[in-house]
Amino acid sequence: MTSKSIQETYAPNLACFGCGPKNEKGLQIRSFPASDGDEVVAEWQPETHHESFTGMLSGGIVGTLLDCHCNWTAAWHLMRQAGLNHPPCTVTAEYTIKLKRPTPTDLPVKLIARVVESQGDRAVVEGELIAHDQVTATCRGIFVAVKPGHPAYHRW
Repeated sequence: MTSKSIQETYAPNLACFGCGPKNEKGLQIRSFPASDGDEVVAEWQPETHHESFTGMLSGGIVGTLLDCHCNWTAAWHLMRQAGLNHPPCTVTAEYTIKLKRPTPTDLPVKLIARVVESQGDRAVVEGELIAHDQVTATCRGIFVAVKPGHPAYHRW
């Protein structure tokens, strides 16, 4: 994907390990709205230093990928829902990862997330990590737009 991701568009100076464009040592997840507008998608290529054992992605990296991608899905949704020109800064209030099978690292993985509930300043998002055309992990989380005074308020 050559166009700017949601992260690069709205938070180019973000240093987050998972999704920060400015973090050279981070994962630099690049999330994009799907053409239907209801899902947010990403593709990411694992490297051997992301493995927990030969050829398989670390569960911690799986969690980070889904957490960041789902958080940006919530921010994108809340921005569109409120008719804003910039997404509110959102943080993870809670999330659960289910590791369904080992995630191979030889090909890019795909992330897909969608908002399943939304009310006010929060969204419940469900996401999937797909490798070799199989869902290897799922996520369900609550993501909340923070207000002034919260330490993350100005991070993007």
